[in-house]
Amino acid sequence: MLTFKNFNIADWFSFYRIAAAPFLLGLIWFDQQIIFASFLLISYSTDAIDGFLARKLKITSPRGSQLDSFGDQITLLVGLIGLFYFETDFIKTNHVVIIIAFSPYIIQMLIAYFKYSKATAFHTYLAKLSAIMQSVFILFALFFNPDYTLFYIMVVIGLLETFEEITLIFMYPKWASDVKGIYWAYRDKRRLKQGQS
Repeated sequence: MLTFKNFNIADWFSFYRIAAAPFLLGLIWFDQQIIFASFLLISYSTDAIDGFLARKLKITSPRGSQLDSFGDQITLLVGLIGLFYFETDFIKTNHVVIIIAFSPYIIQMLIAYFKYSKATAFHTYLAKLSAIMQSVFILFALFFNPDYTLFYIMVVIGLLETFEEITLIFMYPKWASDVKGIYWAYRDKRRLKQGQS
């Protein structure tokens, strides 16, 4: 049975992102764009903080990785809802590119749930770079205006990251967390053991 004592400081930053989601949705509902963007910035910041603390304090765990991934997904979804609401014209103009960019991500999620019965938590370098670009683009669009250079960089990196995730899913017979990328996966003893079992 899990109690509050079972969670570490990095986990609580992930919990913050999850708990902040309804509040952020409320700010969208009341049309508070700048306040929404400001609190979204805080949520994005906690993502960087919890990962740093987990590595620095050596408190990483499969449960923490999964909790972090769930917090990331919730925050990304809320950020996208905000972008759709506050920048409707931009979304309408670029809906084809957005659909092309997000279709592989949906496929990746479906493959992961079919194979592992849960989302991936590889936390690759490319995934971290993609998350940074997503947050930079969304925040820049909300505080100022959508920037097409940032938009296309975000799309390209996001597609590369999604295809890497799909490749890693097929490389790991069983769920694994904290894989830096395809190169590191080839040398990962966990993957080799999974293949032998």
